[in-house]
Amino acid sequence: MKRRNLLLSGPYLIWTAAFIIIPLLMIVYYGLTDSTGAFTWSNVAQMGTPERMKALWLSLLLSLLATAICLLMAYPLALILTNMKIGATGFIVTIFIIPMWMNSLLRILAWQTLLERNGVINQILGALHLPKLYLINTPYAIALGMIYDFLPFMLLPIYNALEKIDQNVVNAAYDLGANRFQTFWKVIFPLTIPGVISGITMVFVPALTTFVISDFLGGSKVLLIGNVIEQQFTQVGDWNVGSGLSLVLMIFILISMAVMQHYDKGDAEGVVL
Repeated sequence: MKRRNLLLSGPYLIWTAAFIIIPLLMIVYYGLTDSTGAFTWSNVAQMGTPERMKALWLSLLLSLLATAICLLMAYPLALILTNMKIGATGFIVTIFIIPMWMNSLLRILAWQTLLERNGVINQILGALHLPKLYLINTPYAIALGMIYDFLPFMLLPIYNALEKIDQNVVNAAYDLGANRFQTFWKVIFPLTIPGVISGITMVFVPALTTFVISDFLGGSKVLLIGNVIEQQFTQVGDWNVGSGLSLVLMIFILISMAVMQHYDKGDAEGVVL
């Protein structure tokens, strides 16, 4: 039995080693060595420059903003979907999933077409004799792109968590005298915390590390830490500094995931009537 399980898990272990473990070890090696292979902390210390610190803090700010807005939009929508009929729910969920079938780059290019100075939105505003909005190449455009791109990753885990709640638990809260707000805050929301934590993780991590969205919607005027790291690898060709910056970003990601997991107490913990 053990031998059979090992054979069945073999392809997964090979995949994990080839595309996760080995690349991570390469990042650690290059990040902690110089061009001669000698150990050094200088690559990690490169994050301390004013330009890179500005890019890092802007990335954190926009990632937190996008995550918060996605949560505020996804949770009420998930509640509405849960209370709808099965056929209508499936149709609306499909509407949110369909854009994910399209290449992410095409979705970002679509937003670029909408937001650019002579784009669709400004053409409509011009036809209505309204002042134009200059959103492209700004942090607002990047945040909008993040929200659009990652909203389904927040919606689906919360929706799945709400679907698993036993309606008898909610009815019991009403029978014990709880009003709608008390039922939501003390029963429904605690039971959906695992879905919320999962959604926050799935939005915050890619938003923090993204560079494609900021490339197209921020241009060269707005640089996030993902752009700085990408430039070190593709334009400068300095793998050591790029890996060192990646290690610092990895630490931020691990800290944020540890903090979020601290509040993930399970499906039923925290329910107090």
